[in-house]
Parts: sequence; C-alpha cells; structure tokens
Amino acid sequence: MNPTAEFDIIVYGASGFTGRLVAEYLAAQYGVGGQVRWAMAGRSLEKLAAVRDEIGAPPETPLVTADADDAESLKAMVGRTKAVLTTVGPYQLYGNALVAACAEAGTDYLDLCGEPAWMRQMIDAHEATAKKTGARIVFSCGFDSIPFELGVWFLQQEAGKTLGGPVPRVKGRVRGMKGGFSGGTAASLKATMAAAARDPSLVALLKNPFALVPGFEGPAQPSGNKPMLDEDLGVWAAPFVMAAINTRNVHRSNALLGQAYGADFVYDEMMLTGPGEQGEQIAQMIAASGGGLGGEGGPMPGEGPSKEERETGFYDVLFLGIAADGRQVRASVKGDKDPGYGSTSKMIAESAICLVTEATDVAGGIWTPGAAMQGKLVARLAANAGLTFAVE
Repeated sequence: MNPTAEFDIIVYGASGFTGRLVAEYLAAQYGVGGQVRWAMAGRSLEKLAAVRDEIGAPPETPLVTADADDAESLKAMVGRTKAVLTTVGPYQLYGNALVAACAEAGTDYLDLCGEPAWMRQMIDAHEATAKKTGARIVFSCGFDSIPFELGVWFLQQEAGKTLGGPVPRVKGRVRGMKGGFSGGTAASLKATMAAAARDPSLVALLKNPFALVPGFEGPAQPSGNKPMLDEDLGVWAAPFVMAAINTRNVHRSNALLGQAYGADFVYDEMMLTGPGEQGEQIAQMIAASGGGLGGEGGPMPGEGPSKEERETGFYDVLFLGIAADGRQVRASVKGDKDPGYGSTSKMIAESAICLVTEATDVAGGIWTPGAAMQGKLVARLAANAGLTFAVE
C-alpha cells in the first residue's frame, strides 16, 4: 500500500453510470476530506465536474484526469492513492494497463470484474509482482461475487462452530431477486465470447471450475446448466447466469485460505423456481432464455435503471451446507437494493474502505474480497451497505 498517498481511494470511471453511484454513495456516507480521503477520476475534467455537481458532492471534491489508453496518466493517478476503485469495464478491454500500474506501484486495486479468462491472465501476469510490491489486487467486488463468495465463507464459519469443521458440499441457491444486471456485465459477457471466438484455448479455461486456481484440479463439480429438482429443498432449480464467475471465485477463495473448505470441496449455484409443475415450467423457461443476459434490448454500458428501480430491488440467496455424515447447516445473504447497481456500488465502496483502513495486514497478491477481508468485510457490509448475513 502507498503510505504517503494523497488519497485513500480514487474512484476511476466516476463519470460512468456505476462510478457515479459509487461517488454519490461516498459523498453521502463519508463526505469529502474526512475519515475517507477520496477523489473522482476519469478522462474528462469537465464531465467529472458535471457529475460532482449532479450528485451533490461538495465543490471541493478532488478531480483527477486519467485515460485507459494513456499509460502515463494511469501511472500518475496510481501514484497519488492507496487504492484505485475502477468501474471502467469490460476490464479485458480497459483494465490491463491499470492492473499492471497498480501491481508495479504497490497500490491496491478493486474492480467489479466478472471475466474469469481475463482474471486468470492477470493472475499469471501480475501476481508475483503484486506479492513483491505489496499491492492487493481484488477482483469481483460487486454482486459478482461478494454475496456468494463471502456467503460461502460465512456459512463455513458457522459449520465450524456447529458441526465441528467445514462442510465438503455447499449449494448456493438464489431464492429471490428483483433488478437487472448491469450494462457492463452484459458487455463483459459479449467481450468474453468474442475473445473465446478469437482464441479457442480460452474455451477450456472458461469451462474449468478451477480456472482461477492455477495448478489445482479439484473434484468434479455439478454443471448447474439444466433445470433440476433439488431433492434437499423439494423445489425446482434453474441455471443461474452468474454461476460461471461466482463458482470460480469461491474455489479461488478456498485456495487462498489454504483449502480451508477442503481439497475435495464441491460447490454449485442455481436459481430456485418453486415446487411442482409450475416450478418445473419456470425453470425450463429460464433455461431456454439463457438467463436473460447478453441478449438484445438490455442496458448498454453506462446505462442503468432509474433510482426507483434501484431502490425497490433486492436479492435473497440461500446457502445449504451438507456434511459428509448428512448433517446440514444453512445461511443466507440478502441485499436491500437491486443487485447490479444499487447494491454493487455500495459493496465496492465498502470493500475499498475496508481494504485500506482495516485489512492493512493483508499481504500483496491477487485476492478475492472474502479471502482478503473475511469477517471485517461482513461487518462493514452489514453496517453500511444494506447486506444481511444470517444463519437459518
């Protein structure tokens, strides 16, 4: 971490839709120049000033110019802060130089990435450097994948207390959700598909549940790609579109924590659709639609739902842990805003604050939020970001 930094956090991409929400949250929750020293960054000073005024941030909010295509401007920005929080995606198109600059400078980095092939490329390219310089590179600090990756960690803590140790099998089951995915998420999926079409070697990586754990091959994992009756819950389940990134992050967390959940750990995610024939029909419809992500007519990057839609959104995820002897433990993670924007913008902001103010003893390297910040992040998200972690 950069000890002489002018700022704790620079929000890079603050004039974009999600970046603006992050800046708005920081201004409302923490003010400017107080306990959290933060700044807004982007390509255009004029746009940043307009956004600052629109969101009601104080006129003295610091503004920084930086451009993803200008490596020198990124290096200058990185040198001024303890952490860069970036919402400028798809990261495989706009993130390479920024990750490299942070890794080399020893500056922390946080993003909203749901692009496993690119994340693996960054691990291979920069993890050794980050370990040397002390930079903590933390991917996936939004709806993909904090509620899931930290939800599994929370469940395993409870399993340790009540069952005497971690459980080798966990099911992540989305019980309810209102609100769309972000335009950035849809754009990231399209960019990933385009990259795989250009480089067929990425297809094998994308299919591998342990893609983010170089050199490790664990047990076979359920695919979760077809509707099924979940026998443990007695209801139908459909494929969940975020499973492809969330499951990878959960397995990386397990590895970063020294295989704390066991080297034989099995995890999958699906969306619950209800019992009986109706539940089956809904599951079949969701499967046929591909989960509703990446099609035509969704939000474009930089677009998103109205304030009312964000405020009335929510999500509710159940985690079911099953011990080798059949005993069970259950936990849930709930969010009080729409997943893709309202909740995500608060999650990444609190992750950045937690990393630079509370998790100062975490070593350099490429981390998942849960493995890096664990219970400290659970507490911050519960206190400030509208998330509820509960044992059921």
